[in-house]
Amino acid sequence: MEILLCNDDGYYSKGIKALESALSDLANLTIVAPETNCSGASSSLTIKNPLRIRKFQDNGYYVNGTPCDCIHLAATTICDRRPDLVISGINLGANLGDDVLYSGTVGAAMGGRFIDVPCLAISIVNRKPIHLNTAVEVAHNLVKSLIKNPNVPAKTLNVNIPDIPFENVQGYAITRLGKRSVPDLFKPDKDLFGENVYWLGPPPPPKDGSEGTDFFAVEHDCVSITPLISDFTEHSVGKDLQEWIDGQLL
Repeated sequence: MEILLCNDDGYYSKGIKALESALSDLANLTIVAPETNCSGASSSLTIKNPLRIRKFQDNGYYVNGTPCDCIHLAATTICDRRPDLVISGINLGANLGDDVLYSGTVGAAMGGRFIDVPCLAISIVNRKPIHLNTAVEVAHNLVKSLIKNPNVPAKTLNVNIPDIPFENVQGYAITRLGKRSVPDLFKPDKDLFGENVYWLGPPPPPKDGSEGTDFFAVEHDCVSITPLISDFTEHSVGKDLQEWIDGQLL
């Protein structure tokens, strides 16, 4: 089995290193990850600057671009064979609810859909995790399951793991995305010259963390697995919208 590993924390992150160590006994691994931390890059691509590929180990490369750049370069230029699985992570910090719209970890996994293979975005819900090994064990179990049965019914899975000992994990929950409260993200400050600057603050708490959401699952010590799609079309309102357009544009 061929697995492509990526992340948004950078090729040097302990999350991707731990993942590489854990999965090396299950498959052939290729790492293609950003040169620097790209948290918040979503599915963005670099269009104004040239991209460079650098090799840092026999099976590892870093790119001076975004996580999604890495996936595209891996698929078109770096990998000799098409991967059977794309894994983005292990991200240090949660990617729950609305986070998926901004997450570079999820962006890399979504980028893998063009390869038409299963894609996993894996995060542990603590930026400074105490139990990173729990996320490693969960990832190892998921990959073993995918090797045994690769016909997963969803192409992209967003996996969030509570930062607790593995023996305390209460199981795996198939979830929907929750929703965060209205953000109050930017904190004002002053630079050395007295100019106003703004720092991005922590994500707001959930507005919808009800049963069935990813927030609810990790709060109750479960691994959250949310199937994602890239089709943003609101299919259910198509007919009503057409009637509205017909009524307005006479």
